[in-house]
Amino acid sequence: MAVLWSISSPLSALAQDVSMGGQTEPASGTQPSVIQRVEIVAKQGSTELRRAASVAKQIYGREELDRYGDTNTLDVLRRLPGVNVDTGGPRMRGLGAGYTQILINGDPAPQGFNLDQLSPSQIERIEVIKAATADQSTQAIAGTINVILKDTSRRSLSNLRLGLSNGSDRPVGNLNYAISESSGPFNISLPVSLFEWDRQVRNGVDRQMAGTDGKTAVSEQLGTNTSWGWGYNVAPRFNYKISDEQTLSLATFFQKGYWNYTTDFANRAISGNPVFDDNAIQNGFWENRRGNLTWIHRFSEDQRIEIKAGVQQFRSGFDLNNLRANITQLKTNGNNQDDAYTQAGKYSQLLGNEHTLTAGWDLETRERQERRTTTDGAGLALLPAFEGQPFEAQMRRQAFYIQDEWEISPQWQLYFGLRNERIASESTNGLSPVVNVSSVLSPLAHVTYKFDPKRKDMVRASLTRSYKAPGLNAMLARPVINASYTNTFQTNTYLSPDRLGNPALTPELATGLDIAYENYLSNDGIFSVGLFHRNLTNVVRNTTELRQVSWASAPRWVTQPQNFSAAVTRGVEFELRGSAGDLLPQVFSNVKGLNLRGSLSLYSSSIAALAGPNNRLDGQQPWSANVGFDQRISGLPLTVGGNLSFTPGYDTRQTAEQWLTRSVSRGIDLFATMPISPIMMLRAAASAGVQQFGPPNGSTLILLANGDYTRTDRYAKPQLNLSLDIRL
Repeated sequence: MAVLWSISSPLSALAQDVSMGGQTEPASGTQPSVIQRVEIVAKQGSTELRRAASVAKQIYGREELDRYGDTNTLDVLRRLPGVNVDTGGPRMRGLGAGYTQILINGDPAPQGFNLDQLSPSQIERIEVIKAATADQSTQAIAGTINVILKDTSRRSLSNLRLGLSNGSDRPVGNLNYAISESSGPFNISLPVSLFEWDRQVRNGVDRQMAGTDGKTAVSEQLGTNTSWGWGYNVAPRFNYKISDEQTLSLATFFQKGYWNYTTDFANRAISGNPVFDDNAIQNGFWENRRGNLTWIHRFSEDQRIEIKAGVQQFRSGFDLNNLRANITQLKTNGNNQDDAYTQAGKYSQLLGNEHTLTAGWDLETRERQERRTTTDGAGLALLPAFEGQPFEAQMRRQAFYIQDEWEISPQWQLYFGLRNERIASESTNGLSPVVNVSSVLSPLAHVTYKFDPKRKDMVRASLTRSYKAPGLNAMLARPVINASYTNTFQTNTYLSPDRLGNPALTPELATGLDIAYENYLSNDGIFSVGLFHRNLTNVVRNTTELRQVSWASAPRWVTQPQNFSAAVTRGVEFELRGSAGDLLPQVFSNVKGLNLRGSLSLYSSSIAALAGPNNRLDGQQPWSANVGFDQRISGLPLTVGGNLSFTPGYDTRQTAEQWLTRSVSRGIDLFATMPISPIMMLRAAASAGVQQFGPPNGSTLILLANGDYTRTDRYAKPQLNLSLDIRL
């Protein structure tokens, strides 16, 4: 910590990063709302885009995306400051995945889309936005990750990336190809990605709970989880310049994949008559289709309108089999269909040289259909009143906003916004309709102060209102019976409950304050420190209790989401990167080509309804750190580097009767890049301590007040990647 503060005092000098990562102007569909009288033609790098932004954000371009030759975007995100990856996807500020908004080109990610299905080679840049803005949904209590896909190019380009990784049984490959063509007013691009995976995770499950005879039993299971499959992405884009005042663009995205998953356990009864988790064989597919049409018309230098319309389709199907002694105990199959239609627009009026007023709207209609059937080993339907019945849901989202961006002087920049968002959902499952309506009014204010316009240090502050809406599945009052206790004439256990949604859930609301100091150094260096505070109400948490239920004759333990309590979370985040010679000249004055990166995040939270200590929000670690470097080897066309991430072990009190303990997690990444010709680049990378699609290696312990527990240990072997980039 002393090092960070010692180097912050002389922070000055010009950031020379106008060409960092080969960054180009913002992609189509993500244009800044501020109207500029003078068109900026020069390329802007990630650091310059970050410095010029009216709100606090971190921007990462091609250098960060290409450094390790990653095959999926989650691997890139887990190394970014203030971001960690766990079950459910990326998380900001240690909060659960639902608190972090994921956008694709500024629009909410489509239903069923996961970032582990997207290759970094298809991305132009990633923006990590710390506080909500009016022109984007305010469902961003922790913040927003905006993934900007590559746009069409004004010149002909063609690139090919070939990759090879180690799998559990064999090497797996991936291919990414992109071509761009331009002719007069037309620009076309076609990125294609083919990928496969073959991963294995070993896990151990130690458990103490009531056995088959109702008496305490202790057991141990050693398991192997194997996942394999393949898929493809195709994302054609088309831009047409109608005139000097009008442009039309079409962005599409097509994706399909097939997955398989098996779980095999070796069981050991230590005492009593324990209940073991079943082996499983699962398979399925997913499919995404998306199209967005954008029309932009500039009436004059001072007036501009943007109209967008889009359609999204998601399809999936699955077949799950639970096995005991190689005999099917439970079989579940089903399919899902989700269709969405969006329409949005915004009108911008320049009120002065650096003063823009923008008003806009976002409309979305979603229709979801699900069908699921669960049968026992004899082929008899379980819960026939629920299973096999069609489920349909409709969601309507309406948002209207206005924002005012004003650069009062070279030192002061203000942003004021107001957004009202209304979400109405209705679902039917053959028994009764479930209706839920929520509306959130979000006032937003951001201010930036530059100490000296000629230098590059500034302070940013934000006061925002944001929220987290419950998902349709969380509100569905359809029970899911526990696979280990399918006999509804018997009571299950606290650690093996049935699941049930809650149609009465209301949005979690948060009032947030963010303050950040940023200093831009020479050679793309930066030092920043940011503080945040959130007051939350209606926090949702799963609670488990013993109930008399309609689907069983015996009482059943049921876990259900509830608006549990109010809460507070706060933290401080440090980020530092730059040339070693600039950051620590006394130590690295004679070292050339060495760049250093580091981040440290400190978090705390408390839930009012639970007594401390450790009454923190779910999954929020007390702190996390990343340290990385890259070094150009003198005299050789070779660059090497690495990254070390660390999160300590910690305890969480989830309810009055249940605690969760997570172990220390460590991740290490190493890479080497070498050009082998003017048009070819070879990359090699290795990672250890992390899992490709889930939480890092480590263990979790769920402990109950009566002494029952479940401990789960996870281990995935190191991963090796080779990739070859070719500019055709």
